[in-house]
Amino acid sequence: MSTLWIAILLVALVSFTIKAAGPAIVGDRSLPPRAAGVIALFAPALLAGLVVTDFAGPGWTNADWTIAAGLSVAGVAYLLRAPVLVCVALAVLATALLRIA
Repeated sequence: MSTLWIAILLVALVSFTIKAAGPAIVGDRSLPPRAAGVIALFAPALLAGLVVTDFAGPGWTNADWTIAAGLSVAGVAYLLRAPVLVCVALAVLATALLRIA
């Protein structure tokens, strides 16, 4: 198992633990808005960090412009309110077409 997959599994475990510990610790009380915001943004921020790390490689030596273009297409599609699955499909299609060309 590669280091990346171990990191993904650890991030999933930490995210699950944080989300499960919240109701156990807080009980019926509601979380402060600031804490709820941090918890809601924790997993997407970690996922974005993993994607950038995997894309760039050590020292940005393995950066591939076709992947950057695909990520850009996904970002634009997401900003245009496309569903996440459509964003991923468009990113894969754009990357594949650029690699063929």
